Amino acid sequence: MLKQTQQQKLLQKLSPQQIQLMKLLQVPTAVLEERIKEELEENPALEYSEDGQEDDFKENSEEFEAGSEDEFEPDGSENEYDNIDISEYVSEGDDEIADYKLRDDNYPDPDENRTIPVRVETTFHDHLLTQLGMLSLDGDRQRIAEQIIGSIDDDGYLRREVSAIVDDLSFSQNVQTDEEEIRQLIKLIQQFDPAGVCCTDLKECLLLQLRRKNPEDPGVITATQILDHYFEEFTKKHYEKIQRSLNLSDEDLKEAIGQIIKLNPKPGGNYSLLNKAESYVIPDFFILNNNGKLELSLNSKNAPDLRISEGYRDMLREYDRGDKKDKRQKEAVLFIKQKIDAAKWFIDAIKQRQHTLLSTMEAIMNYQYEFFLTGDETTMRPMILKDIADVTQLDISTVSRVANSKFVQTEFGTFKLKFFFSESLSTDSGEEVSTREVKKILADMIGGENKRKPLSDENLTKMLQDKGYNIARRTVAKYREQLNIPVARLRKEL
Repeated sequence: MLKQTQQQKLLQKLSPQQIQLMKLLQVPTAVLEERIKEELEENPALEYSEDGQEDDFKENSEEFEAGSEDEFEPDGSENEYDNIDISEYVSEGDDEIADYKLRDDNYPDPDENRTIPVRVETTFHDHLLTQLGMLSLDGDRQRIAEQIIGSIDDDGYLRREVSAIVDDLSFSQNVQTDEEEIRQLIKLIQQFDPAGVCCTDLKECLLLQLRRKNPEDPGVITATQILDHYFEEFTKKHYEKIQRSLNLSDEDLKEAIGQIIKLNPKPGGNYSLLNKAESYVIPDFFILNNNGKLELSLNSKNAPDLRISEGYRDMLREYDRGDKKDKRQKEAVLFIKQKIDAAKWFIDAIKQRQHTLLSTMEAIMNYQYEFFLTGDETTMRPMILKDIADVTQLDISTVSRVANSKFVQTEFGTFKLKFFFSESLSTDSGEEVSTREVKKILADMIGGENKRKPLSDENLTKMLQDKGYNIARRTVAKYREQLNIPVARLRKEL
């Protein structure tokens, strides 16, 4: 038998406008302009405001629902076009100015706009191909050499097997060769700049660089012997064993090690850029110290002058004034309304993005006020995402999106917002301090140690405990690794 039941469910749904806002929020300033250009290309009702001209459309204060566009979809009947209300899209009074200009006192004045220089780059592989073009190679050897150069990693090493390169040439370019010819061309490319390029491992790379130095220099001769016969001992800094085996004085060993550490372990590192966006940083915020008072401003690139298209407004006005309204005209008006709605949503999302960025950064600035005044990391307070979310009344995920993709420029440097978040650690007095403070003290200790007898993790732990920090040895080791500092044995110097 049939049974009727009633069930209550709680569902959370995101409107298209909320999804658009979240996507815009995590877009960094460096690529925001491209995102706006995409929207301008897709929506002809959206345009840049020129010559400071304000948009004279009335701002629609109502929130558009996700399904609002569906009611404009034609289904072929005549009656659905009878009642098209465009009053909110047409404004006869030019005195009413909408707030689409999106300007705020927090934005820098035009004379404060930073001009971001664009670097002109020559890639590592282009640099090698330029040198290859100076050689007189026949057609096949030229293509083989280009294949080898293309197989070199961005750090300058050739890690692909010679046999694999032979197969690549045979299958992809129909060039028949053998391993011997490949090795000959590899030796030829190894003569290119920078020194050490096209080697298979670190040992070969360093030896190749040493061979370009003065072969009669005693330090170079000793350094070559160390790398040739005692490379493993050198990497582990077992200097006493090397000194005994080669019967070297302290001065001779020090000179030889000095020759080695001046070499470049990554010959391609000065040229290659894996991601152009990582080659420079465009700050999203600027914090200035004005006589002890911090002033926060948003990068002006985050405040584009957007408005609804003048042409679309004129089309709606013309339709409103006309008497005869056929089906084709009404379909066009529905299309225009949809485009204007989409443009309004985008402008509102940009505006909301600016508000969210400023409120989040202002909360972070106030929380870490002492650091922004002094630049001293030991003054930083413990701060987690929830702390900022509670202040701004934003969701933790929203704060996380801002912190993970935005940068702030201060007089002490440019920092990612994520830098200011850290957990807490207790002291003997029960005070909560930031782990960032502990890491700074740890780095200072290691920086001031005697490099002949570096401090072990146990010694560092005891020194921190003597300063009042309740910390375990494994925690010290974890912080040291996060600071990219090697163990004591590998920090030892002569």
